[in-house]
Amino acid sequence: MTDADADRTPPLPPLPPQPSGTPWPASGTPWPASGTPAATQARRRPPDGPPSDWPEGGVPSSIAASVDALVEQAFDPSGSLAPTHAVVIVHRGRIVVERYDGQLDHLDRPPETIGPATSLLSWSMAKSVLHAAVGILVDEGALTLDRPAPVPEWQDRRDPRRHITLDYLLAMCDGLDFTENYTGAGRSDVVEMLFGRGRDDVAHFAADRPLAAVPGERFNYSSGTSNVLSGIVARLVGPGDAYERFLAERIFDPIGITTARPGMDASGTWVASSYLHATARDFARFGLLYLRGGVWEGRRVLSADWVDTARRARSTDPTDGQVHSMHWWVVPDGAGTFAALGFEGQSISLCPAADLCVIRLGKTASDHYPALRRWRADLVATFASGHPPS
Repeated sequence: MTDADADRTPPLPPLPPQPSGTPWPASGTPWPASGTPAATQARRRPPDGPPSDWPEGGVPSSIAASVDALVEQAFDPSGSLAPTHAVVIVHRGRIVVERYDGQLDHLDRPPETIGPATSLLSWSMAKSVLHAAVGILVDEGALTLDRPAPVPEWQDRRDPRRHITLDYLLAMCDGLDFTENYTGAGRSDVVEMLFGRGRDDVAHFAADRPLAAVPGERFNYSSGTSNVLSGIVARLVGPGDAYERFLAERIFDPIGITTARPGMDASGTWVASSYLHATARDFARFGLLYLRGGVWEGRRVLSADWVDTARRARSTDPTDGQVHSMHWWVVPDGAGTFAALGFEGQSISLCPAADLCVIRLGKTASDHYPALRRWRADLVATFASGHPPS
C-alpha cells in the first residue's frame, strides 16, 4: 500500500470501551449471572463446571431465538460445520453464550470431555497472537516496520531477500516461494516445515526459501512467513524459556490468560504459525484485548496504533477473496469486523459496532469453510443489527 493509498483509506470505526459497570474478567474470580434468559443460560457451562471468571449476561431478547438457532446450527452433529467443540460469545464485555461438545483424545490418558477448562489448539489463530508480540517490539523501537527484516539467512549483500521488510512479512507479501498446501497432493512446504525436515528449526526452514516474486508485490498466505517472524522475535527476546516468559509477561499475564501453552520447536522458536493451546475463555480474553484497543483494566498492553494495523485491509487472498491485514483478517461487512482464523475453522471474530467477540473452535472440513463464514457473518449481523438476519 502506497502513501497515496493510505490517504484514501476510510477511517476505521471506533473500538468500544469496556461498558461502565461491567467488570473485567479476573482469573479465578466468580461473577454472578445477571438476567440471563433461560434458553441462553442452558448453553453456559455445565452445572458442575467451575465458576466463571468472566462477567456474565444475557442475549438481548429481540435476538435470543435467532442466536439460539445459530448456536444449535454450529453444534448440529450432522450439519456442515460439524464438529464444533466450543462457542463462546462475549457481548458488551459479558459472556452471554458458552457451549461445549465432544471429546479430546490424548495419547497418554483417557479421552477428555471438552468443557470450559479444556485447552484447545489454535492452529493459525496463533499468527494473530504473534502480531501482538511483534507489535510490542515495534512499539519499543526494537523493530522497525519499513527496515529490512533482521534475518540471518538474508544478510549477503547480493541476496535479493534483503529487500524484505518487517512490514512485508506481517502483510504476507514478502515474495518467498512457499506453498501452503494441505490437500496431500503436490508440493507442501507447510507440511514439510511442521512435520518433516523443517520441524526442528521452522524459522530457518522458511527463511531458506528462495524468492518467487518481488517483495511487496504479491500476497501469498504462508505459515512459513509467520515462523520467519517468530524467529526474529526469538533472537531478540531469547529462545525457549525466555521466549515463553516474554509471551507470558507481556501478553498473557496482564490480561489474565493462565492456560496458554505455545508450542516450541527444538531450536527454541515458537511455532507461531500454528501451535498455541488455550481454553476458549482465554482465547476470548485475547480477542477482548484487541476489541478494547489494546487496553486491559486501565493498563495499555498494546498501542492503539498497533491494534489498528490488525483492522486495516492490506491485501485480498486470490484463492478465496478474503481480506488480509497484518496476520489478521478483515471482514468487509460495514461493522468493522476483523478476525483471527485457523485451520479447521478456529476463529476469534471481533465486531466493534456490536461490541462483540465470538470464539468458535472445532474441526470443520475445508469444503465447508464457506458455510462457516456465512455462520459467523449471520451471528455478527444479528448482534450488530439487533434483529434476526433476513
